[in-house]
Formats: sequence, structure tokens, C-alpha cells
Amino acid sequence: MKYPSSWWGAKWREALPSGNGPMGAAVYGAVHEETVMLTHEDLWHMVVTQELPDVCSMLPEVRRLLSDRMVHAADHMIADELTRRGYDPDIGYPLPLGDFKVKMPVSRGFRNYSRGIDMETGEVFVDWHDNGVDYQRKLFVSRADDIVVMEISSQGGDLGAEFSFDIHNPHDARTLNHGDSPLPQAIEKITNENRFIRYAALNDDGNDFGAVARIVTPTGMVESDAEHIHVSDADKALVVIKLFTHEDRQAAWPRLEEELDSLCLDYQTLLAPHAELHGEMFRRVKLDLNTAEAEHEVCNEQMLLDAYQGEAPTAMVEKMWSYGRYLLISSSREGGHPCHLYGNWCGEYRGYWAFNMANENLQMIYWQALSGGLWEIMLPVFDYFDGMMDDFHENARKLYGCRGIYIPAVTTPPSGLLKTIRPHIIHWTGAAAWIAHHYFDYFLYTGDRDFLRERALPFLRETALFYEDFFTIGENGYYISSPSNSPENTPGNYYDGKGMGAAMETTMNATMDFALAKEVLKHLIDGSKLIDVYPEEIAKWEKMTTHIPPYEINEDGAVKEWMHPYFKDNYHHRHQSHIYPLFPGREVTRSSDPKLFEAFETAIDKRHVIGLGEQTGWSLVHMGNVYARLLDGDQALECLDLLARSCVKNNFYTTHNDWRSMGIGVEMEWAPFQIDANMGLSATIHQMMMNSRTGHISILPALPSKWRKGSIKGLMARGKISVSICWDLDDKGTIEAELCSLDKAQEISVLFTIGREHRMNLQLEADTIKKLCVNVNAEEKIIVETV
Repeated sequence: MKYPSSWWGAKWREALPSGNGPMGAAVYGAVHEETVMLTHEDLWHMVVTQELPDVCSMLPEVRRLLSDRMVHAADHMIADELTRRGYDPDIGYPLPLGDFKVKMPVSRGFRNYSRGIDMETGEVFVDWHDNGVDYQRKLFVSRADDIVVMEISSQGGDLGAEFSFDIHNPHDARTLNHGDSPLPQAIEKITNENRFIRYAALNDDGNDFGAVARIVTPTGMVESDAEHIHVSDADKALVVIKLFTHEDRQAAWPRLEEELDSLCLDYQTLLAPHAELHGEMFRRVKLDLNTAEAEHEVCNEQMLLDAYQGEAPTAMVEKMWSYGRYLLISSSREGGHPCHLYGNWCGEYRGYWAFNMANENLQMIYWQALSGGLWEIMLPVFDYFDGMMDDFHENARKLYGCRGIYIPAVTTPPSGLLKTIRPHIIHWTGAAAWIAHHYFDYFLYTGDRDFLRERALPFLRETALFYEDFFTIGENGYYISSPSNSPENTPGNYYDGKGMGAAMETTMNATMDFALAKEVLKHLIDGSKLIDVYPEEIAKWEKMTTHIPPYEINEDGAVKEWMHPYFKDNYHHRHQSHIYPLFPGREVTRSSDPKLFEAFETAIDKRHVIGLGEQTGWSLVHMGNVYARLLDGDQALECLDLLARSCVKNNFYTTHNDWRSMGIGVEMEWAPFQIDANMGLSATIHQMMMNSRTGHISILPALPSKWRKGSIKGLMARGKISVSICWDLDDKGTIEAELCSLDKAQEISVLFTIGREHRMNLQLEADTIKKLCVNVNAEEKIIVETV
């Protein structure tokens, strides 16, 4: 990159991130006064949890009003009753831990400025030249030692620097202008023994948080005043920082100083174990789309300028795929929280949508994890939801009088109770089922039967129990889902034409409700039979599936979003929830139901064209994944091109929407940073390269026509099968694939769809690579050899 962070009033949005899961650091890249924003996943504020009132007695009346077409009266009934009973919780917001400041003198003004990330090591760097001296700052957040490490060095002359801590700059947090946001109190910044800087503040929950920094330099002088440490006449300075949350500062400070004293204070020595852990995960999958090395050297800013001409450079697509992978690794770690919409780099005191959103976004963040071989990255998701089961039971009981679990679309630690009192949140009951998809998929990818028995099936069973009580049976013998919501869309006959507006979202029989319930029941039945559990309930679940209505197609030939005659389709929306059976579900394929497959294609085309002005960064990426599942690589790539032209900033962070009135997507006065499109783009590439179901793998099912040569190594297919692909459609006209079944032998079907279709059944021995080669335009069958 050639520019520092420069977004007026919120420079953190263009900072470069490093992280180890729980801890994050965002480097702004300023030459004279550098800011490193520090964050921790355990630090939240403004969290208000109250006892949830029991309002389930309202349900019969809500259903009656909906049945009588009095939908506006039904829409707010439960929400109004909660408010009438004084229920006024707050989900809370991530709280930035603080800013670490580095002030360095300027002599003649900077030249040769650049900043960037080494995604393989997790290092952020800033380079510049001033008056004959070359300067560099490097920083990483150690996955091995839970510390932030920075090194400043100079060549051709000495360096000087002043180091300090403070709370995160309120003027760099735009949302302070949009409501009262309490700042941390009781702030202390103290130097200790010319070696340490102590920092602490008081959160609104009564707990201290803060950090200790140690500054060392092999040459030069180190001095201090009350709040700063000064280094002069040095050629190198090392900074190591430890963070704390929810601990008394007087206990935390000496403990952290002792821990910092015990470290070997050498940058490369500290980097090595972190780089090994981070790099091993990052390198599990490698993508090469045959771009020249010179194309990779082009700066982000130039890539964006090129993308504005219509097509994102292929090197940009490769870099953003890597970046989505980098961000997920850097913001997720086993034993921690799941990655939310801001990753681990929220610089707001009242973050706009900075939470776990389970009606699309949390799922999208993790779509790439399993196919990308990052199995352990999924565990924080399961730990998070398993840890809130008591709250989810309470939601189901008090909102709808049901057994089982109800997960609100919006949650933050530490509570899983409903905290967003809006009809479209209250009336969407599908979050538990969508999360259950990931539980069962984890088993399909890993083959972990203990996980299936102890975690996946119990979660699925609780989800099905809710549906057993919540659904009612109509006169035609099919279930009725009421109240219902198709996130977060208003039916066409109630749509007010305002795009993001929520005119009326409470409905009956959203298609997604039944798609999710059907998937939950199928997974329960299949999983229970596989490991012989819940035998007395399987017949009940099988009967429930007979009451799920078949999908319907409207007069346009598109799958209906609501399977009820009262509610008309509305293509002007970002969510694509009714397409769930195609993606991310796996119920419908071209071979299983060609007519329905075509109806799903029509539905997404309507969103793409008629609804283009209502899309967002994440919805364009969702659409790209859908087109990949539709076997249309060119349209999938077009969605990524649209994203690059509308919702990507120069540090390649994605935003919710464009902020420049360019006509692609919804128009909002502010464009919130959201990490989900970054992650979802990586998943789109995986979908283009390979699609898998248990026992079946499609090779290059949605390869864009412009990607004539390339390779991807280390993708994972369901069944715990490693897949590497290399193709050359110009010179050789061949596709080669290497498949390796990990830990077990199995038979699979392999399909090559480019050129002449080639399909074969293949026996894979455990831990043995099978190499397949096809000539895409020839009659010969697939050539197979054991490597």
C-alpha cells in the first residue's frame, strides 16, 4: 500500500490488522505519530441484561391476526408487549482497549512510503525514508505467547521515539457523534523503572482493563517522564506488550511485568514460534491463478483503480482470497469467542452492528473454514452457542411457549437472551437451525463421531424440539410457520420502496423456515442412525418431514420466498434466504431436481438485476457463492467484481455498502465496516474450485472462463478428503486432481464438468494420494495413478 490510514474521523477503518484470535492490533501507518489500536475479544461495554418477560400468551393472538390478514397489527404485538413490561436490554459493544502511540521526529519529510502485511507470518510493516535514513516498523500479535511485539529499526542513521498509552481516541470513533457512548474512567498511564509503561482504565462493569509495555534497545539511551518512555541515538528498539481484562490493575501490572521480564527480548526469537503456528494454518491451502509476479507487486490502491474499470485484477482476487483467510485465522482461536462482524478490530465505542449476527453474517464468516482446512477455527462457534443453552431454552419458553432452543439473530457475550426488540428479530426462528448446519457439517468434514454424538446431535435435537412445538398443521396436512420472517425482507405487497426500510416483515410460511427444518430433521435422522442414538425418536422425526410443504414456484418462474398466498415476492432485497436449499444447503442440485434448480437460478437472477440497488458487500459475496453452486463461474466472478467496485477500501477491508452513491447496493449515510464479505469471498473461490457432498466431489464446477490456468492445493472435501487441482486449458487442455482420504478408505464419485463431462467412481485407500488426469476435450476416460 502507498497510503496511510486517512479516513476522516475513523482512521482505524483503514489500519492494517494483526491478531492471534483473542487479541488484536490495528496499525495506522503514520510516520510521525503512529497509532496501534489494541483490542481484546473479552472486552465489551454497555451490556445490559435483564430478566426476559414471559410473553408467550401473546402467540395465539399474533397468529389469529396474521391468519386474518391484519399483519400490521400482528407485526409489533410481541415487541410492544416486551416494551410495555419494561424490557429494555442492550446487547453491548466491543470496547477498544486502548491506543499505543509511537512519536518519531521528522527531518526533511517522508519519501518512499509503503505499508503492508506479510500474511504468512502475520506481520504488519511500515517503511519510509527521511533525510538519508531508512526506517521500518514491524508488528505482530503472537499466537504462541499472547503478546504484541513491535520492532523499530533504522539504517543510515539513528532513530528516536517516544512511547505512550492512552484510551482509544474518541475523535477516531465516529459513532460518538450518534448517541451517548460512555468512555472508560479512572485512566492511569505510569512509567516504571525506565523500562515499563503501565496503562489501565475502568470499564462500566466495574472491572479494570489495560496493558503493560516494555521497551528495550541494544544501543542508545532510554529515559522516561511520568507517562512516556523516550529512546534516542538508537538503531533499533523493541516493544513487547501484554494486555489484561477483568483484573484489578494493581495485581495485573506487576504480574505482566514479571511475564515480560521472562521473555527473550529478541524480535526474530519471538516471531519464530508465532510464525510457525500462524503460517502452518495459513499455508494449508494455496491458490495460484497464473498471475505474473509483477502483478502481485501492484499496490492495493492501483488494484482498486483498475477494478473500477469493470473487472477486479486477478491478482486482487488472489490477494483478497488470502486476506479473508488471514483475517479469519487472526480473529479466531480455539477456546475463544467466534469472530463477529468487526473481527477483532473495532475502533468504535458504539460499533455499528458490531455483534454476532446469525441470520447470515456469522455463518458467512465461517463458510471458508472447513473447506479451507481450518477445522479448529470452527470450535469457538460451537463453544459460544453451547455455552448459552440455558438462555436459548428460556427464549423458546418465554417468547413462544416451546421446548427446545430459540437463538436470537443478534447476540453478544455473555448472554444469549433476546436483546433486540424488533419484530424482524423476534419473529425469525431459524438461527438455531442455521447454526446446526455448521455442527453437522463439522462432522461431515472431520468424521469426528464423538463430536457428532456429544455435541452435534444434541444441538440438532434441541432445535427440532422447538419446531415440534412451534409448527402447527394446516388443513392440507402441511406445517404452518407463524409468525415467520424471511430475513430481513418485506413482502412485495407491503414493500415501501425504500430498500433498507423495514415496512413490515412479519409473515407466515417463509420458505427458509421449512428448508431449515427439513435439513435439521434429515441430519438428525441420518446422524442418529449412523451411530445408533435416539432410536425411539427417529420415527417421530421422519413423520415430521412428511408435514413440511414442498417448495413453490411463482409466475416469474422463481422459487417463492413465502409459501403463503398472502405474501408476494420482493426482489428488491439483499438477503437471499429462500435460496437456502441450493446454498448454503445442499438439498437441491441440477441432477436431483432440474426444474427446481432452474427456479432457484431465476430467483437469484432477479436479485442480481432488479435488486442490484439493494445489495450490500456481503450480499454480493453471498450471491457469488450461489452462482458458484449454480455452476456459473462467470456470474460468480462478476459478483466479486461488483464487490471490488463498491465495497472495498484500500486496506481491502469490506464495508456493508458503498458510501459514494455509485448505484451498486443500498445507499446509507454511513458505510459500516463488516468483515463478513472478506471471509465470504474466500468461500466463493472454494465453491468455484470444488463442490462436495458425502461420497461425491465435483472438480472445477464453476471455473470462470478467464481463469485458463491455475492451481489450488489443500482444499478439504466432506469425507475428510484433501483435494488439490491443477489445470491448463490452453496449452495442454488438461485438468489434474490429487485426492487423499485422510485416516480411512472410502469410495467416492468424481465429476469433471469442463469440456466433455467425465465422471467415475474411485476407490481411495487411507492416506494414499490418487492422481487423476483428464483431457477436457477428448473422449478418453480419466487416467488414474497412485502417487
